[in-house]
Amino acid sequence: MVANMRQRASLDIIADDRGAPLAINDAEPEAETGQTQGVQEDSRSTSSTSSPAPPDNEESDFFLGANDSQSSLGVPNLQDMLVDDECIPPINRLPNEILIVIFTKLSSLSDVLHVMLTCKRWARNSVDILWHRPSCTSWEKHSLICRTLTLEEPYFAYRDFIKRLNLASLHETVNDGSVLPLASCTRVERLTLTNCNKLTDSGLIPLISNNNHLLALDISNDDQITEASINAIAQHCNRLQGLNVTACTKISNESMINLAKSCKYLKRLKLNDCSQLNDDAILAFAEYCPNILEIDLLQCRLIGNEPVTQLVKRGQALRELRLANCELIDDGAFLSLPSRTYEHLRILDLTSCVRLTDRAVEKIIDVAPRLRNLVFAKCRNLTDAAVYAISRLGKNLHFLHLGHCGHITDDAVKRLVSVCNRIRYIDLGCCTKLTDDSVTRLALLPKLKRIGLVKCANITDASVIALANANRRSRLRKDAYGNPITTSDYSSHGSSLERVHLSYCVNLTLKSIIRLLNSCPRLTHLSLTGVQAFLREDLEAFSRPAPPEFTEHQRAVFCVFSGQGVTSLRKYLNQERSQLATDQDGLVVTGFGEATPPPGAPLVPADLDETELDGDDDDALDDEMAIDGQPLPVAAVGGHTIPPPPPPPSQFTTYMGLPLFPGFVGSAPPHFASQLVLGPSSAEHRPETQAQQTPPHHLATSHEPVSQPQDQGIWPQVDFRGGGGVATSSNFAAQVLAQQASGAGPSSANSGGASTTPILSPEGTPSTAVGQRPEAEGQTQN
Repeated sequence: MVANMRQRASLDIIADDRGAPLAINDAEPEAETGQTQGVQEDSRSTSSTSSPAPPDNEESDFFLGANDSQSSLGVPNLQDMLVDDECIPPINRLPNEILIVIFTKLSSLSDVLHVMLTCKRWARNSVDILWHRPSCTSWEKHSLICRTLTLEEPYFAYRDFIKRLNLASLHETVNDGSVLPLASCTRVERLTLTNCNKLTDSGLIPLISNNNHLLALDISNDDQITEASINAIAQHCNRLQGLNVTACTKISNESMINLAKSCKYLKRLKLNDCSQLNDDAILAFAEYCPNILEIDLLQCRLIGNEPVTQLVKRGQALRELRLANCELIDDGAFLSLPSRTYEHLRILDLTSCVRLTDRAVEKIIDVAPRLRNLVFAKCRNLTDAAVYAISRLGKNLHFLHLGHCGHITDDAVKRLVSVCNRIRYIDLGCCTKLTDDSVTRLALLPKLKRIGLVKCANITDASVIALANANRRSRLRKDAYGNPITTSDYSSHGSSLERVHLSYCVNLTLKSIIRLLNSCPRLTHLSLTGVQAFLREDLEAFSRPAPPEFTEHQRAVFCVFSGQGVTSLRKYLNQERSQLATDQDGLVVTGFGEATPPPGAPLVPADLDETELDGDDDDALDDEMAIDGQPLPVAAVGGHTIPPPPPPPSQFTTYMGLPLFPGFVGSAPPHFASQLVLGPSSAEHRPETQAQQTPPHHLATSHEPVSQPQDQGIWPQVDFRGGGGVATSSNFAAQVLAQQASGAGPSSANSGGASTTPILSPEGTPSTAVGQRPEAEGQTQN
């Protein structure tokens, strides 16, 4: 029977017999029951003649019988390839380690909860993720967490999963009773109790007594904490690496010394506003905690020179040192440092250390040549010599604050910009000696994001326009090997400025601020307090409210735009400028410095000063007035038929037979070397006959170009001479507008003949007006 089944399983038999598949299906149970017998009869190593030789294309032989002979290729036998009847999904074959990695990629805690509720195996691999940092953002969630932790027989040991606790969101009502249920969590690594000023030692000590895994503790702004809690931390939290006790004014120097001796792994220490601490406490941290990376001593007014010297000298990895308002510190804190290099120091804040002089700055730069952030705000004794020393930092310097350093001049700032070209933030507020000369150099910094120029009263619109235009030029990028990339696709355009402080810069006008807003798309903060041009009621809607502690006068001049306020201010001022341009010239400003005639509006020459819109600079090529491509009309002024000067095109071309010259925006257009044929056209315009025309009037120009002052606008004043007198471009447009507004017809004829006024036909071409008298039949005029 087995041999018969083998024959029917042959591919040849299946191909010839359509009923073979049914026979195979019927024979499968019998083949399974007699599998052992079939294996004995079907061994290819036997010499039995009762079994027919299998065909060459036989394929079922390997699956239906075991192969007793082990070939050199190591083909496994049937027993090795047997699979359990149970079908295991592929996801269940993944090891727990891979499942945990997958679950950690879930961004939503609700997704983790759904994973936990899928099956027990998934729950075991995801419960740690869900309870790693429980969310205590509301009292409802806090109560649920506390009830779960107090269960007698929980399914999981939830208290062992909690590694981070943060009650800062509930700081207003957190007290000792709120944290006592959390005392069962003995594996917390980070505990944040910021601003929980109702929490006392009775609630904090149980949290830390049985928790030797604590690495970071934040109890800032809690003036109820005393030395008892600090001693408990020193006793039970020997692994502590970060401590923030800002404004904890009841802790003593002795407790901090005890803490320094016990917690030798401290790396980050914030002691801001702990004005009761003296040199002994800080010297203990310098001696027993050599791994400190960051220490803040803001408002620690009792700290002198010796702790500062020891912190820098003994610190093996000190990166950030903040000593703001430590008024006892003078040059001796740094001049006593040994002549060695402290490569790790990156940030140094010496705000209001009023006793420092240029000598201290020079020593700081000598021993810490890789400083990145420097703050010398309100160090009023510093002069240009200090800035020259700072410039030795070169490309390492990113952040510099020199506010209220009133002795600094333009020369020092220019030297700084020429060497430190990677500065991203610079504050020169109240440096009253600075002028446009230095600010225009600051605008050349390629990565400048924030600049402070508060009360720099000498700067004008030129500085602001320089800031707006600085990053509009193309800058080549470099590849991984430092080679410049010359492809235009890699060039960068647009300003990188994000925050600009210009309060009390009283010489600024609306023109430059509009240019700054439109040129800096990343701008998110703009302060203009005290700037007269922005003390307008219609702009108050975009300014953020003044702080409540401001006086009435400060509120009256407060003008700061942030976030969406900057975007709304930009949009509002552009709309206002567009409306103003439309009302004055019949032009609609569609973009920054671009204008197009409104539909149906008459085409008249625009008596518009481009410098008022775009600034008087050489980068305004993108801001030229657009040409609509239609013929310009002619207007009669004083009986003379005169066309307006054409707007500057982008390349040399001709228009109505007249040559047009590019590149005279903001200056006088070039005068034509010969007399021009000007006048109304007839019904037909034939350019080929222009050389034979006799002009009734001509524009008197010299054969040499006449230089004009640049501040006269786009169209300088040019004499239009004829029988009726002299007209200039300034009163020319005014007369045309007045004529159109009054609806008057052609002006009275002069002694030379009848006057003509062009009319724009529906096709957009000038046609002969009523009463126009051609010079001769068949003669055309240009």
